[in-house]
Amino acid sequence: MSREPNYEFQEWWNKQREKNHDFFTNDSNNANKGFLTVEIRSLNPDLTTEKDRSRSARQLSWICLLRFQQLANSLAWITNSFLLLLRTANRRISAADSPSDSSASRLYRIIKFFLFLVVLLLCVELVAYFKGWHFSPPSAASAEAAVELFYALWLEIRADYLAPPLQSLANVCIVLFLIQSMDRVLLMLGCLWIKIRRIKPTASMEYPMGRVETGNVDDYPMVLVQIPMCNEKEVYQQSIAAVCIMDWPKERMLVQVLDDSDELDAQNLIQAEVQKWHQKGVHILYRHRLIRSGYKAGNLKSAMSCDYIKNYEFVAIFDADFQPAPDFLKKTIPHFMGNDDLALVQARWAFVNKDENLLTRLQNINLSFHFEVEQQVNGVFINFFGFNGTAGVWRIKALEDCGGWLERTTVEDMDIAVRAHLCGWKFVYLNDVKCYCELPESYEAYKKQQYRWHSGPMQLFRLCFLDILHSKVNKAKKANLIFLFFLLRKLILPFYSFTLFCIILPLTIFLPEAELPAWVVCYVPGIMSVLNILPAPRSFPFIVPYLLFENTMSVTKFNAMISGLFRLGNSYEWIVTKKLGRSSEADLVAFENESDSSVTETTSFLRSSSDSGFEELSKLEVTSRRSVKTKRNRLYRMELTLAFILLSAAGRSLLSAQGHYRCHLESEMQVTLTQHL
Repeated sequence: MSREPNYEFQEWWNKQREKNHDFFTNDSNNANKGFLTVEIRSLNPDLTTEKDRSRSARQLSWICLLRFQQLANSLAWITNSFLLLLRTANRRISAADSPSDSSASRLYRIIKFFLFLVVLLLCVELVAYFKGWHFSPPSAASAEAAVELFYALWLEIRADYLAPPLQSLANVCIVLFLIQSMDRVLLMLGCLWIKIRRIKPTASMEYPMGRVETGNVDDYPMVLVQIPMCNEKEVYQQSIAAVCIMDWPKERMLVQVLDDSDELDAQNLIQAEVQKWHQKGVHILYRHRLIRSGYKAGNLKSAMSCDYIKNYEFVAIFDADFQPAPDFLKKTIPHFMGNDDLALVQARWAFVNKDENLLTRLQNINLSFHFEVEQQVNGVFINFFGFNGTAGVWRIKALEDCGGWLERTTVEDMDIAVRAHLCGWKFVYLNDVKCYCELPESYEAYKKQQYRWHSGPMQLFRLCFLDILHSKVNKAKKANLIFLFFLLRKLILPFYSFTLFCIILPLTIFLPEAELPAWVVCYVPGIMSVLNILPAPRSFPFIVPYLLFENTMSVTKFNAMISGLFRLGNSYEWIVTKKLGRSSEADLVAFENESDSSVTETTSFLRSSSDSGFEELSKLEVTSRRSVKTKRNRLYRMELTLAFILLSAAGRSLLSAQGHYRCHLESEMQVTLTQHL
């Protein structure tokens, strides 16, 4: 039995289906087909929104507080670091404890004033740059504001009154620079000619190498060997040992250790070393002066006044850090035989620590050029050069003929060489005979040495100028001494190098109306640096630091030259260059072998006395080691002040887009600030 249909339900279902169909049809016209849009609303919308907003504000405030705290910590750290840097710099600023520092006070004040002026000009140029006046300079007639009028007047003053004298001074320095560069080129051509033609001094005789037999000692002249020293506890052993083992008959050689030490420990150490070699059969004497008058010249003069000096024909001089080879006398003395007008035989310096640091590498470049080029060319072509004060052999008759050692300057070696040349004596330089020595490894020691080396020649030039004019040598030798030896290489070189590259170059950047050609700033100095570095080809990687470091050192050299010329400051004070006592490996082996052979030949009595001396020696050495202070880097205010001047000029060059000036100045400033002092 079938169920009866429910018409009421059917009618209701049809109505509901029609409603739903209309709903989906309308929504499909407003939105994408097949999707149902559902809107969900909160019961309390105002309360939720306020809650979210309050939470975001609190988070933002915490973030701001955190940022402020980090900023405050950063500022505090920067401030503490800056104050620490200032305190450290203040402690390490070099005090006026050397002649180069004490006599440089006037120059330092001038450089400080120059720095203030440069910074002031840089501020003016910065204002002009941000105002756009570099592109359209204002004139005094059209100026509206006071600042614009001031800048317009400044432009007129620097163009009409400041630039012309600066340009004239720059032209003079350029001429001097070119003359000095031509001198370097001629010296290099002379050295090249010597290399090509293989020109070298030849002796009329030769001594056989090896130990000297006792029966043939009459062929060897009497030689006096002098070792002047003063408080040089680090190097006395190696110099005395190197001299005592030289291959020369002991009965034909006398060693004088000329000790000017004022420290009791140094005196005891040197006396013990002399006693040790005396017990081994070496003719060696120890001399000590109570009053150190005349410094090294006074020491040598006092030693030459002894009565037994008349028995000797030649005298060899070695400073305390020099280590002559055993065959040194056999290679130098033969040149005197048959040359009665020969006064000096000079050997070349070689350096045991030339690769120790950047400073020693740069010194090796300068000294290699000096010996390989200057000394060799002058010795071959004019038979005259400056005595280097050590590693040379003099004829005693020549020393007496020219007046002996004088105490009037701090370059007694150059003084006696000039006087011997004026008396007609000749010199010989041996480039193939080397004597090992030590280079200063600290900037402080190097600076003191350079001060003495550049102030002394000006003292000597002032004293001997009239003697040169009234001497009996020919006019060519007089002109060589006055114009080349003294003026060009001792006065003009430090003058133009400091004035041109440290004063005129920054000023031309702030006064663009005065110009320096690019070839003066970049190309010619680069070529000259290449020529200077040719005698030391292994140093080519250091050509740029060498060029910039020489410009930096021009401050010290210029100050020394002015002090010596006008007798300013303590230009007559002698300060011994600090040594560290480095020896070459070959020399140490030779010393050890010689000591072993000598000890086996001595008696037991001498051996026991020597042992007791060694015990005292070791005690004194332990005391000296304890007194050594820890090395610390130091800051040099004059160099740093000049560096900031160059940095300011580099900033001004950056504003005016003078690229080649800026690169030169910025590089020089970096080298100055990063010196390993």
